Amino acid sequence: MMIIPAVDIKNGKCVQLVQGKPGTEQVILEDPAKIARQWENRGAQMIHVIDLGGALGESKNLEIVREIRDSVSVPIQMGGGIRTKDDALNLLDMDIDKVILGTIAMETPEVVKELSDSYGKERILVALDSKDSQVVVRGWTEKTDKTAPEMGKIFEKMGAGGILFTNVDYEGLLMGFSLKPLEELLYAVKIPVIYSGGVSTLEDVEKLSKTRAKGVVIGSALYKGNINFEQALGYD
Repeated sequence: MMIIPAVDIKNGKCVQLVQGKPGTEQVILEDPAKIARQWENRGAQMIHVIDLGGALGESKNLEIVREIRDSVSVPIQMGGGIRTKDDALNLLDMDIDKVILGTIAMETPEVVKELSDSYGKERILVALDSKDSQVVVRGWTEKTDKTAPEMGKIFEKMGAGGILFTNVDYEGLLMGFSLKPLEELLYAVKIPVIYSGGVSTLEDVEKLSKTRAKGVVIGSALYKGNINFEQALGYD
């Protein structure tokens, strides 16, 4: 299971929010590209980048994303604010290794197939963000009437190379999480699933390592020192 540090960008800085809500910044660090490079130097095999500004409908941080791409040699998976097919194409042409499609995948699912056919399914991930057992979109501000397992099956058939599953109920709270929603999704699909949300301790990492999850994205717990990254790599 891959241990993937999160570099979330807002207003040009690396931040960590509680449940994605503006104004709840727990961590604010300068120079996201430097932070990404530090994670690579410490052994990260992939960097998880989210443009929170873009996801929340604020100004996008594409110049910072370019700096991160130029600063590290490991793969980058990137999401946040990808509202159109052109947004996704720009990132793919920027040599972002994997793009994470959220709202656009829910609203125009055919884009998943189009991009998968053109660029290869391994570069196309779909974000399934779950709150109260329902998929949420637009920076977690709007609920749909679909569950993650339902949508996971649909996107698997459409050619998605993997799923980023975020359990929003626990995101940023540093209070652990329930395995049940993840296990339900893993049961429903065969493509790789990367988990995010509430991972707070090494015991949480160990718990995930015993599932079929392909990887885990960790943010606040790493930045606040609750989880030692090198120790977490022991479950990689």
